[in-house]
Amino acid sequence: MTRTPTTDQWGIDASWLDALDEEHTVAQATIDRLREVIGTPPGDLEDRAPIVALPGDALEVDEAEVTLEDGSTRHVDGELDDDFPLGYHWLQAPGGPRRRLIVTPGRCWLPERTWGWAVQLYAARSRGSWGIGDLADLRAVREMAAAQGAGFVLINPLHAVAPTPEQEASPYLPATRRFRNPIYLRVTEVPGASAVDVEDDAGRALSDAELIDRDAVWAHKRAVLRRVFDATGRDDPAFPDWWWHQGQPLQDWATWCAVADEHGPDWHTWPEELRDPRGEAVGRFVAGHEREIAFHAWLQWCLHLQLEAATEGMTVIQDLPIGVAGGGADAWTWQDVLAQGVSVGAPPDAFNSQGQDWGSPPLVPWRLRAADYEPFVQSIRATMAGAGGLRIDHVMGLFRLWWVPAGGSAAEGAYVRYPAEDLLGIVALESHRAQALVVGEDLGTVEDGVREAMAEHGVLSYRLLWFEDDEPAQWPAEAMAAITTHDLPTVAGLWTGADLAEQRRYGTGTDEELERGRSELLGRMRGVKKKAKPETAVRKAHEALATAPSLLLSATLEDAVADVRRPNMPGASDRPNWSLPLPVLVDDLPEHELLQTVARALADGAAAGTGDAATG
Repeated sequence: MTRTPTTDQWGIDASWLDALDEEHTVAQATIDRLREVIGTPPGDLEDRAPIVALPGDALEVDEAEVTLEDGSTRHVDGELDDDFPLGYHWLQAPGGPRRRLIVTPGRCWLPERTWGWAVQLYAARSRGSWGIGDLADLRAVREMAAAQGAGFVLINPLHAVAPTPEQEASPYLPATRRFRNPIYLRVTEVPGASAVDVEDDAGRALSDAELIDRDAVWAHKRAVLRRVFDATGRDDPAFPDWWWHQGQPLQDWATWCAVADEHGPDWHTWPEELRDPRGEAVGRFVAGHEREIAFHAWLQWCLHLQLEAATEGMTVIQDLPIGVAGGGADAWTWQDVLAQGVSVGAPPDAFNSQGQDWGSPPLVPWRLRAADYEPFVQSIRATMAGAGGLRIDHVMGLFRLWWVPAGGSAAEGAYVRYPAEDLLGIVALESHRAQALVVGEDLGTVEDGVREAMAEHGVLSYRLLWFEDDEPAQWPAEAMAAITTHDLPTVAGLWTGADLAEQRRYGTGTDEELERGRSELLGRMRGVKKKAKPETAVRKAHEALATAPSLLLSATLEDAVADVRRPNMPGASDRPNWSLPLPVLVDDLPEHELLQTVARALADGAAAGTGDAATG
């Protein structure tokens, strides 16, 4: 029997169920602390909070005038017409406050059945790379994928981190979810690069390193990019025009970068007068640092141009992290909406007995509503922009998030509820407008109702061979099917025992736990002889995957080249996570025999599907 936890008026669940369906009660001290952090919403919040509705829906107001996005007005009398325009409008009821009306189609855009590659872009180096995979390398992968008949490429988050010398390695702890990381620029291809000595040989020499050294790569790239900007940055009239059209969000980002260059990557440590993004001191800083701010805006323009070229003609599914760095740009801009003194994580489970603390401050649900959902809208829209696809990391966070109070362990947290129906409606609207598919990463402990709500809204589930008990042929159609993710073993790593040996080396579990985990995963490798070569295991796994009826079939480049190392090993803090280059250069991928075998298996599987999904 399903047990529903008691949720208080702050949205805090008094208890939670673990993966074994055992109930745990949250400590009263935790509840008291979270109530203090969340605070009490204003008494009139329900009268002025945004309304998210579908055409034809009844409204909570009897009559009102609605100002549409295009400036025209429509009268509504208790409900929306069936043909009411989708979009972000403003509703004014007689005698009431003006409030946002978000009209959504309710369902995300769905793709036709196809297959594609999952790519850790930083790892996908070529002979032209400067120590790290870049957007020109993404273009090369996209061209290879198109030649193979693939329909998409799934990439790690490209969101920007602080521009300071010490670069954050994890793509899942960005400074912003609205702008991209200039470390992914192919410097020789930015506008004006031909006007200066770009030191291409010195840049390429960075790829001689065994690991990806982001600090060294960024130091070199930034120095050359600044020379290009100083020489030609204002010459192209397309740049200031593009900058102007980005509005306040880009101005805030570029300003935060310029202040971070002087005072460090955590806005909490800045001089107090610079901590308010709308304060007079920040205005004076902007006036005195116009060129530095323009440089950071110019980097985003270059990224915009190169991403367009990299993704042209193909769906590139971009990854949305669950949150941002607490000292970063989005946290600075939206500090009144984010919770202070807590971070997002996960409760203890079979994979981590201590729970997890991911370090990102959560959005306060009622403050997010009071902000008209704008932080969420901007993050979804910016990540989705120009590429045709979105993967929402830990999609369960649209329903509830595990909040961990500062100073305590991750096990001492609690779940806080979010307005999931509104958030899913916004995702569907942005998906519809961008004609972008949406995948929800629903791995691990998924509470009842989440996958049903995802299906109702056209958000594709994410099904893995390593996680599913059923054969791939029994998996759902509205899903992305894959074998593994960046956090889990590759096929070759599992098959050879190399991943187990590495887990032992980094102490991520007891020998008994690790052996049991490996045995469980090997049990999903049906029909592979025990003495088979790793390449055979890879081929057999993808042939099995190809039988899934899922709309999207996905293979990692790591699996396709039989790499034994996974990109990230959670809990292994001393391991060079997120810094392992692919062992095969991007230039050589099209001729790689195993990769082509995997491509053919998935292409055949996708072609065998019905492809009857609606694309509306």
